[in-house]
Amino acid sequence: MTSEATPRAAMTRVLLVEDERAIADTVLYALEKGRYQSDWCATGEAALEALARRPAELIVLDVGLPDCNGFDLLRRIRELTEVPVIFLTAWSDEVDRIIGLELGGDDYVTKPFSPRELVARIGAVLRRSSAAPKSPSDALSGSFVVDDERLEVFFGGEPLQLSLYEYRVLTLLIGRPGKVFSREEILQRAWEDPGMITDRTIDAHIKAIRRKIKEVDPAADPIRTVRGVGYALKPEGASG
Repeated sequence: MTSEATPRAAMTRVLLVEDERAIADTVLYALEKGRYQSDWCATGEAALEALARRPAELIVLDVGLPDCNGFDLLRRIRELTEVPVIFLTAWSDEVDRIIGLELGGDDYVTKPFSPRELVARIGAVLRRSSAAPKSPSDALSGSFVVDDERLEVFFGGEPLQLSLYEYRVLTLLIGRPGKVFSREEILQRAWEDPGMITDRTIDAHIKAIRRKIKEVDPAADPIRTVRGVGYALKPEGASG
């Protein structure tokens, strides 16, 4: 089932996935007042069909849907698109919120919530999304090129023989050249089960990445160590 808001000058489209009609009506009204176009679906399958028909710039996703878990639905959505996702959840457990963010959610709002707050969160997430590279392959730093469909990174035109987690760590750095990622940040964003990983594991992966880069160019040193904090990819042209 789909309900589209009246077209406005702003063309940003939001897909709301929420099975409770009263909540959906409230959110759709707030989106219209916020000058967003909107589609509404009450199930996960309907949401996937809606995305196939017409892309959205952001998804507001209820965790508790009648036909699936919102976390499982996000996994399927991520196979189709990297569009930002804000979770709606009645759960206050921090672990559940962390799981949602680790799976690729961009923010969460806990029920009961203020529709105005939700619209404000949507605006903030969209601003962050538009300011960041759309995918690692859009972010070329120095001699790096990322093929995120094949999960490959090229350096100096040569493919690096990376493990899955080496790929995740390196593309995280490539996506934000110059940004210092703490070991905790890397751990949370690259591993499905960060509780089983230690700082030494992060250091070992960075060491392996550096070694594989040097196999292509012995003089290359693109990763900067920030002692006591973490790692950053040197911006193009930086030497220190």
